[in-house]
Formats: sequence, structure tokens, C-alpha cells
Amino acid sequence: MKVLGINALYHDPAAALVVDGRVVSAAEEERFSRRKHGKRPLPWSAWELPELSAAWCLADAGLAPEDLDAVAYSFDPRLMQAPEDTGLDDAGDAMRKTYAEQAPSFLAHHLPGLAPEKVVYVPHHVAHAASAGLAAPFPTNSVLVLDGRGEAVSHLAGRYTDGRLEVLASQALPHSLGLLYEDLTDHLGFLRSSDEYKVMAMASYGKPRFAAALEPFVHATGDGGFRTAKVDFSEFAPRLRKGDGWTQDHADLAASVQLRLEETLLDLVRWLHARTGDTALTLAGGVALNCVANSRIHAEGPFEQVWVQPAAGDAGTALGGALSVARDLGDDTAPMPGADLGRGWTDEEIEAWLTTAAIDYERPRDVADAVAQVLADNGIVAWFQGRSEYGPRALGHRSLLAHPGHEANLERMNDVKGREQFRPVAPMVLAERASEIFGRGPVPSPYMLFVHDVAPDWKDRIPTVTHVDGTARIQTVDRRDEPLVARMLECFERRTGLPVVVNTSLNTAGRPMVDDPRDALECFGSAPVDLLAIGPFVVRRPRPTTRR
Repeated sequence: MKVLGINALYHDPAAALVVDGRVVSAAEEERFSRRKHGKRPLPWSAWELPELSAAWCLADAGLAPEDLDAVAYSFDPRLMQAPEDTGLDDAGDAMRKTYAEQAPSFLAHHLPGLAPEKVVYVPHHVAHAASAGLAAPFPTNSVLVLDGRGEAVSHLAGRYTDGRLEVLASQALPHSLGLLYEDLTDHLGFLRSSDEYKVMAMASYGKPRFAAALEPFVHATGDGGFRTAKVDFSEFAPRLRKGDGWTQDHADLAASVQLRLEETLLDLVRWLHARTGDTALTLAGGVALNCVANSRIHAEGPFEQVWVQPAAGDAGTALGGALSVARDLGDDTAPMPGADLGRGWTDEEIEAWLTTAAIDYERPRDVADAVAQVLADNGIVAWFQGRSEYGPRALGHRSLLAHPGHEANLERMNDVKGREQFRPVAPMVLAERASEIFGRGPVPSPYMLFVHDVAPDWKDRIPTVTHVDGTARIQTVDRRDEPLVARMLECFERRTGLPVVVNTSLNTAGRPMVDDPRDALECFGSAPVDLLAIGPFVVRRPRPTTRR
């Protein structure tokens, strides 16, 4: 069966293709449209179909729309309730419902040849669950989904056995851990449904001194669900506008809400394990991008393995919807092969881009070694290799790389990206070296979705990637899956004695991650980056000439 998955409603529109139960491709629309999270300037035009990414998925597989057996749409408008029933005063709900109801005709228009009746609605949280439970390497697993909201709920707890989902609990709206965290994000002057990771970073600078006062507002109920109440965050710290400076009160508020989130999640995880007794837990939904909470679930929860979908946010529902429908149509589905499911280019195609750009470039004998030399000399490298990543993390395909041994490089990298200075940057490390440098966290950790303690004797050696709380959000590199990245790490260690390299996403503030060669060249041209490594080629920053 050939099933195309589509996410297109709240944010992060995306498309994914599953053929005969195998994941073939997946990509977010923002990488094509260059609109981050698929959001347009006007709030009522934020919902866009992933027409470009869907067309690419089909073209990449040599398929036409009429070849599809089904299109999975990861939202079921038939499950939506009136605002008075959900307790949410959301004027956009009626428009969302109408938009979703019209999705079959919208899709047929943008994918000529597609029969509208082939569009199948998949409940939002079922799509999230499938993106984890069916994509994970564990045939039997407990699955927990938490996000802002779906049609009428904000949470699903269940179990996958032989590819079939048993739903054990869900939480009706208005109670939502995701919406609570969004409200805090907005209160702290950041963009809701976009900047929640900034709140997580800020929390590391605070103490959870408001946590006890917040417990009545957010807590588990002991039956697989939870309660959240509207919080007046101004009672703890004044509201910030974009660009305002934050105070210790704001950091303490972020730490307090973060702690209440973690404690509630641990209660939900323990309840789920008591029902299933499984060894493996899979996580999806936007809340599953909270790597600090994930780490507590791994360290303190009852499950032996915790696997998080790399595209845990709404983009991942395109993949989950496709996997779920493929199962319903009789296919045996396979785990996802990795996160590098997006666009890639041949060496010849990349060289054509460079030639067209009329830019000087070289083809070194070993691009990994050439990059390691620049990094060892404390240069910054834009790394563009292979197929782009699915999800919000740069995982060695669209990355900015730097030396981790210079404390000033944290400020330098944040300046390059044009972002807040309290934000950490992450390390990549060979999987077999990770345990000697990083503790208290799962290894391997290929998707950068957990935090690990930095070993005491390494903190001063890799200060750039050691966060204020002594942790790092690592990406482990398996040389079998990522031979080029592994070789670059080995070449860097030979020069510096450090088996770690700074890895952050290849983009600048407010822009989606670089995806195609044009994006890479534009980013290299506008940011203070010393080297662009694109395929087997390198482009060096010209040295400024001194005028006489």
C-alpha cells in the first residue's frame, strides 16, 4: 500500500510517505516555504497544506497522486466539540473544523489526480501515538502522548501490541499540560507554540520556589489523567514583552512550572506502567520535546527503555497518520530508519549549484578531515550533508559546528544565530565514547531528546556545551549510520584530544533550518561562518583585504 500522511491544521504542516509499511520520506513544509512552523503573518491564515512537501514526497518516490491508496489526514473534525463543551474560548475552532472538513477537496486541488474519497481522517492523538509506537524499534510498547490539544483531548495513554493500539486513558480539554506551558511561554515574552524550548532553557537558571504554590493548578489525578487550571503567572513574576529583560523571578517561575510538569509526567508514566508492565515506553506530542522531562522519565520512571519520536511535535503526525492507515489497510509496518528522511542532492547537483552561484569552492581529498582542521583552529563550520532531518533537531545533516573547548564560543554561536544568550548549544559525540563523558541519560541518544550530566572532569574541557546546570543535550553518533560525521569527530579528536564537537541547527533566528543548497549558500553568505562543507565540497570565507 502507498499511503501519504498529511499534517495541516494548528502548526508544523508536514508530509510523509509510507510504502508497503516502510517509511520512505518525511518533510516539513517550512523547509520548502521558508515560513517557520508554517505560520503566516495573519493568525487565520496560519493553516496551510503541505503542498510542496507532499509533492516532493511523491516525486522522490516516482509516484503520482493517483498511485496512492490512501491519504491520512491527522485530525478528525468529527471529534471536535463546541467551545462550551471543551471549556476553551477559542474563536478559531469553527474555522478549524470547516478547514479540516474541506481538506479532501483542498488536497485534491493541490495534488491533481487524487480522488478526495481516498482521504482518511486519523484522530490527532492516534496519529501522534502511531508516530511513536509504530515507528519505534520495540514491537510491544506503552505509548504516552501529550501536547497542547487535539480535537477534544490533550493526552493519550495506551499500548501497542502487534501493531494495534489499545487506548487506556485520555484527558479531556480544557485540561492540557501543553497549553499550560504555552501560556507560560507567552507570559515570558516568547512566541507560543514555537518558543517553549526557550522556557526550558531559562528554567535551568532558576530555582523552583513557586512549585508548591503551583501544585493545586497542575497535578495528576491517579487515574491516568491530570488537571490543569488557569494560572495568573503575574502573581509570581510580571509579564514580559518581546525583548524585555528577564529577572530571577522569571527564571524561578520557569523552573517551578518545569518541575510541576516533570512531576505530573512521572505520575502519568507510573500509572501507565502499572497497567501494562511493559519494558519500553514511547513518547510523542509537543511535550515530548521537553528533553529535561524526558530525562527524568528515563532516570526515575519504571520503564527500562524510553524512546522519543524525533519529530514529536505536530509534524510527526503526518508520519503517524500514514503508519496508522497503512496498518489499517493490512500492511506490516517497520520502524522508522532514522530522522534523515528529507531532501538530499547528488554531488553533481551540488556542484551545479556552486557553479551557478559563481563561488570559489574546493573538493578536498577528505571533507571530514578538512572540516576538523577548521574546527581545531576555532573556526565555525556550516555542515550540509545527506538528507535533511525530520523534526526540530539538527542531527549532523544540517548543522553549525564549532570547537567545544572555548567558553567564549557559546556567546559566539548564539551571536551567529542571533538568539538569546541564555540558550545552550549541544554536543555530538561518538556513541562508544559517550558514557565516559556524559552520565545519567540513555545511550545511545541519536535524536538529541534527553539531557545528560557532564562528568566533573570534562566540564572545564568542554565548557561551550556544558549548560549552567551542568548538563548537555547530547547527540550520540553511530559510525554505522553516520560514517562521515564519525570520521569528522575522529579527525577533530586527533588534533585536539576532544571527542566532542558543538552541534546546533544550521539556521539563524526566526528562520527554518537550512534545507537545500540555495538555503545553505544564503546562510553562509549572511552569517559569520568560516567554512561551508556541502557534500564533498568546501567553500571558504574570503579573508578581508586591508585597504591602504
